[in-house]
Amino acid sequence: MRVATWNVNSIRPRLEHLATFVKSASPDVVCLQETKVEDAKFPEEAIGELGYRAAFFGQKTYNGVAILARYGLAIEDVQRNLADDAEDAPRRLLACTIDGVRIVDVYVPNGQAVGTQPFAYKLEWLARLERDLASRHAPTDRVLVCGDFNVAPEAIDVHDPKRWEGQVLCTDAERAAVASLRAFGFVDAFREKHPDLAGAFTWWDYRMGAFRRNAGLRIDHVLITRPLADRCTSATIDRAPRTLERPSDHTPVIVDLDV
Repeated sequence: MRVATWNVNSIRPRLEHLATFVKSASPDVVCLQETKVEDAKFPEEAIGELGYRAAFFGQKTYNGVAILARYGLAIEDVQRNLADDAEDAPRRLLACTIDGVRIVDVYVPNGQAVGTQPFAYKLEWLARLERDLASRHAPTDRVLVCGDFNVAPEAIDVHDPKRWEGQVLCTDAERAAVASLRAFGFVDAFREKHPDLAGAFTWWDYRMGAFRRNAGLRIDHVLITRPLADRCTSATIDRAPRTLERPSDHTPVIVDLDV
């Protein structure tokens, strides 16, 4: 099973980019974040023409997540948002089971700035995600949690660690929250395969030629439990979509699982 995660930064204007990506990478499952479209307007027909069925959970202008599965794969047992979320909570989580693997697609809050209410909400959301996962799963289950975490876990995941030190996406508190989540029994698939690879980023600011200079951060992740980690044959970052005209500021992460 090939699984990709990608913050598309609005799915409707990126449909051509998505089509190019799936034709090139041929993923079985694609987890999308920041779809920015309410469910009634989700481009389900266009996704179908690409050869995928979709589960989606979105809202107008902000947030939104979707999971695409290649025809022939069933999308089962769908979960929308965290168990303790209010009905009108931002739409940030979508989970389902595909071919015996529990896929959890997340768009973690950005946090905006250290010391603000949105930053506190981000840490709270990550703690609630950890509790939700622990209440549903065991470390021996086949679980994959992926998406835009809005956290660069280590200095190696930052183009200029000194410049970013103490700033949102790179604070000790955010990193501790992700480390606590991983302590449940998750492995960072990319870092497991590339423990010392620097300069491997998934997000670049639109400004100041950041992509051209590779001034980025690795904030999009695929976390897998050990039963899946033992069957993970590769984990890569596909930079090609970021080179396209009017791209998302993120690019896909791809993992291959021998399941």
